[in-house]
Amino acid sequence: MKPEEKTRELIDQQLKNAGWEVQDYKRINLSSNLGIAVREFPLKGGITADYLLFVNKRAIGVIEAKPEGTTLGGVSEQSQRYLESLPENIPHYQIPLPFSYEASGTEIFFRDIRDPEYRSRRVFYFHKPQTLQEWAEDKTTLRQRLKELPVKYPLNKEGLRDAQYEAIKNLEISLAQNKLRALIQMATGSGKTYVAVAESYRLIKYAKAKRILFLVDRANLGRQTLREFQNYITPDDGRKFTELYNVQLLNSKVIDPVSKVCISTIQRMYSILKGEELEEELDEKSLFELEEKIKKPLEVEYNPKVPIETFDFIIVDECHRSIYNLWRQVLEYFDAFIIGLTATPAKHTIAFFNKNLVMEYPHEKAVADGVNVPYDVYRIKTKISEQGAKIDAGFNVKKRDKLTREQRWELLDEEVEYNSKQLDRSVVVPDQIRTIIRTFKEKLFTDLYFC
Repeated sequence: MKPEEKTRELIDQQLKNAGWEVQDYKRINLSSNLGIAVREFPLKGGITADYLLFVNKRAIGVIEAKPEGTTLGGVSEQSQRYLESLPENIPHYQIPLPFSYEASGTEIFFRDIRDPEYRSRRVFYFHKPQTLQEWAEDKTTLRQRLKELPVKYPLNKEGLRDAQYEAIKNLEISLAQNKLRALIQMATGSGKTYVAVAESYRLIKYAKAKRILFLVDRANLGRQTLREFQNYITPDDGRKFTELYNVQLLNSKVIDPVSKVCISTIQRMYSILKGEELEEELDEKSLFELEEKIKKPLEVEYNPKVPIETFDFIIVDECHRSIYNLWRQVLEYFDAFIIGLTATPAKHTIAFFNKNLVMEYPHEKAVADGVNVPYDVYRIKTKISEQGAKIDAGFNVKKRDKLTREQRWELLDEEVEYNSKQLDRSVVVPDQIRTIIRTFKEKLFTDLYFC
């Protein structure tokens, strides 16, 4: 099979998976499906579109197909010609046609020429026909509304600390510039989640965001985040967020179609994309615990029940976690802006967000502003925590599987040594923990605090 034929075969299957019906130009039946992709459609000027897309019997976009390995970044000029060359007698949404894809079977780029300063962006898959129809019938695009947001709906500072106000303002400037990723660094306790909730309200109300995904590190933090949304009083309406919009804390593999905000762990979202149920216990584990069992990046495939356009925005709490290697495809599956929240960004975090750090508010600044209080480190040392120890042969130890938490007793055949770094990771010594707690209790009102 020639490379071009292999590419067409892959694209045909991707289109079918996304809800399109693929037809040949000589056997067109635009009534057989909402979305029709017609191969080799002749246009004005003697040129031919690899695929002309129809939704509800009207032309809406094109696909330019290239062999696998082709650099798609330079193909947009060619697909632009196709958008402008539709014969006038063909029913259409507008001329030039609004949407174009460049695809190689392994890569897909997408453009909406109605966007301000439009440009192609990489997407995981093709959008569904219903989505393109909704977008084409909308008078404005999401990116148009984001560009207008800071000016048309200026942020009210009332109820916000200075740092929170600056974080939202800077984030909206970034979104208005169509930067797909933005990172907010704010010290623990300075109100990062409140910033995210306040901005979610503005994105839904003024930018008409369809749905926002709020990713948390573990289910317990998801319940805390839900309470933040439930307690947030909207500044212009006076009602609580959840009185106006549905917020779903995901605890199954079904996304409520009427929800405007979905709160989930990344491991649950991965299971949803896989079409699998997630054990509740795994939802309670942090990514740090899970990653010790995962040896290679997790891959996802297209799920028609959860199309790439399900979310317009993804907010990633505690985004300094090393999710970008193992769980990266979950984030990049959706055609969405990604907003990161962290108190301690690592190098890989800043790199993932394209160095677009829109807010930097460290602990020292929060202390100076009176938002946080300073702290002193009181270190309690034990011999084991400094030097490690050994477990003699013949000793019964309790072993626990990190994922299933199943416990079993095992008799050691030989001596086991462990160092300080393994303590409380692979080895737990209850008596050492009791010693720390007892020492803390005894020193609390003597060495730590003076009465």
